[in-house]
Amino acid sequence: MKDNASPPSGSLATALRHAALLLQQRPELAEAQAHEILAVVPGNPDALLILARALAAQDKTRDARDCVQRLAAVRPKDAQIQAEIGALLGRLGDTSGAIAALEYAVESDPRLSHAWRELGDQRLLAGDAQGADAAYARHILESVNDPQLMEAGRALCDNKLAIAERHLREFLKLHPTDVAAIRMLAETGSRLGRYEDAEKLLARALELAPGFRAARQNYATVLYRQNKAAAAIAEADILLQDDPHSAGTRALKAAALGQIGEYARAVANYELLLEGHPGQPKAWMSYGHALKALGRQPECIDAYRKSIALLPGLGEAWWSLANLKTFRFSADEISQMEALLAREGLSDEDRWHFHFALGKALEDAQQYEQSFAHYVEGNRLRRTALDHDAEEIANHVRRSRAFFTSDFFAAHEGMGCDAPDPIFVVGLPRAGSTLIEQILASHSEVEGTMELPDIASIARRLGGKMKRSDVSAYPEMLADLNADALKVLGTEYLARARIHRRLGKRFFIDKMPNNFAHLGLVHLILPNARIIDARRHPLACCFSIFKQHFARGQGFSYDLEDIGRYYADYIALMNHFNAVFSGKIHLVVYEEMVAEPEKEIRRLLDALGLPFEDSCLRFHENARAVRTASSEQVRLPIFADSLDQWRSYEPWLAPLKAVLADVLAAWPTRTRSGGSAA
Repeated sequence: MKDNASPPSGSLATALRHAALLLQQRPELAEAQAHEILAVVPGNPDALLILARALAAQDKTRDARDCVQRLAAVRPKDAQIQAEIGALLGRLGDTSGAIAALEYAVESDPRLSHAWRELGDQRLLAGDAQGADAAYARHILESVNDPQLMEAGRALCDNKLAIAERHLREFLKLHPTDVAAIRMLAETGSRLGRYEDAEKLLARALELAPGFRAARQNYATVLYRQNKAAAAIAEADILLQDDPHSAGTRALKAAALGQIGEYARAVANYELLLEGHPGQPKAWMSYGHALKALGRQPECIDAYRKSIALLPGLGEAWWSLANLKTFRFSADEISQMEALLAREGLSDEDRWHFHFALGKALEDAQQYEQSFAHYVEGNRLRRTALDHDAEEIANHVRRSRAFFTSDFFAAHEGMGCDAPDPIFVVGLPRAGSTLIEQILASHSEVEGTMELPDIASIARRLGGKMKRSDVSAYPEMLADLNADALKVLGTEYLARARIHRRLGKRFFIDKMPNNFAHLGLVHLILPNARIIDARRHPLACCFSIFKQHFARGQGFSYDLEDIGRYYADYIALMNHFNAVFSGKIHLVVYEEMVAEPEKEIRRLLDALGLPFEDSCLRFHENARAVRTASSEQVRLPIFADSLDQWRSYEPWLAPLKAVLADVLAAWPTRTRSGGSAA
């Protein structure tokens, strides 16, 4: 930056260059040099900018901000100065102020690549993931000067991913070690959901340029999105060593810690984040989620309320309170939610969260017709944002029943990994699987983990399906795997689960409910694993799913007919596996567990070959972390209040009853030996 009033003399120019060189290695000396220049030439803008950067490098952030704001008073329209202010305000926790300054900077001078990166970080912290992606894409574009890369960058900014990919692949054929192009191709792959490809590309970029911070940030994010939490945390730690003030990296680390059940460490990281950025409603909400998993309900409620106080229209924070299940809204809070829902300009995402929260609040107030209307509208809005195809799971069930025959398993007997460690609890959400896990995790030989994504991840990889229109090769491709390949897959699953097994117990629980769709794969690669089918009355289970908003996945759960079809498909596949596996699957019916807990717990332990322990009856005393929607309920003794809650809504459940007619006609027919129930 040049002083328009008087260009620096030779000696002044030399002093400024010397101060600028000192910035990188000795910021305290750069600060001293800048003060000396300013003593001779008061108000010199170049010296003020060097002084601000030197102060920032020494963590004297407020002094640096004050220094830059002196510059801004003289040159309020200078894009570079506004970018500096934005970066400093971000470090001081003023995200809205940072975003405003950075948006002004990039609007005034779109070539400021570092300002686009800072803007992406601040938008991400504010919960604007789409805006963050747009800013990061512009950062990539403004960081390159090769015409072909610029063309690819423009395509990436316009979300024309196929064009961007073509340009980048052509460029990398000629320049295979260009790390900027590698990073851009990785970003394209990530946008397309090809996270494994993106991971490999980013690893290569960091191999070529270990100091490429932007690539490392992308790498940590891609690892996190693939549930490779330990690796993501390691990369975040490297980034935090270089920049401990990075709120985005701190938030990523906290989320990754939660991904592997390290909730105490996640809480500590959220507290560090909120200490510097106390005005972030979504950070307070995430903090509340981690506190909830630890059973620290009063602090959890306080965190959610803080989030709401900062951003009353954040529907997800209200739903988070409702999702505590044992929490009850006051009449004033219900009125406040209704008023907020009536406001113009509310996003669909906030609207559906408010509808689910009001559905629960009015249910607790026994206003069932109004409650159901909110559940219906919340589900309708959520369903329109998803691309769920009920026929997809139905087709998978048909193919699985045809493929996984008794003869097939007989031909593969003795294959796979023979470790008996996993206990799979499968079924539908809201069927009592968290209660089963809590009971078993109270046994001295069993460790509760969480809903592990690894079996589904392995199945997706084996299917080789790259886009929605592709036909998956799974499960039929399993016929081509030999004994060694099956053993490798079983060993891979155990290795991926190891990070969740911190207590060193003989057995561990994987309670991902959707694993029922992959029990054929489970039996092939882990033939000695135990399997428990958590079953609940069809209407009770399905309606409980309908009134639950799931943070991710479970695309079938937002329409009564879709839920009914999914339940019927689940029953059909479980009946098939019960017949093929000859008694391997143990059935637990939620209603029977509630009616006779000791009897059912003894049956459960006998089926698993475990000795009875009295602690399993006192499961509610277990202080382990629980992250599902039932986390508060399983910290209480078994109660029967929820068994017939669906009956209050029976007048409106005709579509569900029609789809489940055959299943309802057979309920509660069951066969103890085979573990089946209609």
